[in-house]
Amino acid sequence: MDGLRLNFRIILCAALLPALPLASAAGSFAQVAQASLPPGTIPAGEEKTAKTRALELGAKLLQRNSPLKPFDIYLVGFHPMKDSPEDQMEAHHYCHQVNEDFAQCILFDDNTEDANLNGIEYIISEKLFAALPEAERKYWHPHNGEILTGQLVAPDIPKAAEKELMKGKMNSYGKTWHVWNTGYEGNPGDKMPLGTPMLGWSFNRDGEAIPELVEKRDKKLKLNTAETRRQRKDLEQFAKPQSGVDDLKGKFARPTKDIPGVIDRKSAGKVD
Repeated sequence: MDGLRLNFRIILCAALLPALPLASAAGSFAQVAQASLPPGTIPAGEEKTAKTRALELGAKLLQRNSPLKPFDIYLVGFHPMKDSPEDQMEAHHYCHQVNEDFAQCILFDDNTEDANLNGIEYIISEKLFAALPEAERKYWHPHNGEILTGQLVAPDIPKAAEKELMKGKMNSYGKTWHVWNTGYEGNPGDKMPLGTPMLGWSFNRDGEAIPELVEKRDKKLKLNTAETRRQRKDLEQFAKPQSGVDDLKGKFARPTKDIPGVIDRKSAGKVD
């Protein structure tokens, strides 16, 4: 099957959760969330009044949150801005797998209760990308580089389930808009969502990501990107040339080198 082939719940419940009860997985996630530092940007504005808090409590008890309930896949990765690649940020994705070929994600700057919502991402399969008009494709970044380098992760689920999830996302594409600069490496961020939304992209060569960005994420979430990369080496066989791999080639301040299996369609002689 192409693209986003996996039903996340089926993988966890049918294949692996007998070895890891759901309560245990939820507890593990809670520990990571509590251990995370609060976001560096606190929105402008006064503290909530007692009236506002009372209204929130009433809404929580009486209103529905149905559209948000399916957003149960948690991914963490990184986005450089396509028009300014050295502006790079950690992105916490909370995603809903709508069908086998389409997912939609809400983006935050952390995984804590006071994290800031700063963007959205849509994820589509190779099949849906192939049906896009040529003019539209420039907005969609490829995912193979993020997956094969171990930069894109699904924390707190068994490694076998995470690997299957990533296998299902091989050759997929994402369209990401960041609507609020809440801070990133070397930038303190804005107190409010200001300016024009920025198109996020993906890292497609070693050296493109600021090293401290990955190191800080790994330390905070107790991850090992290098080890994850080694464990995903066999996913390289599923990688196909993708559009957009070379869009940021040569636009970073550091030396870069190719990632095995991450190839631009034009370099591979593919004609869309």
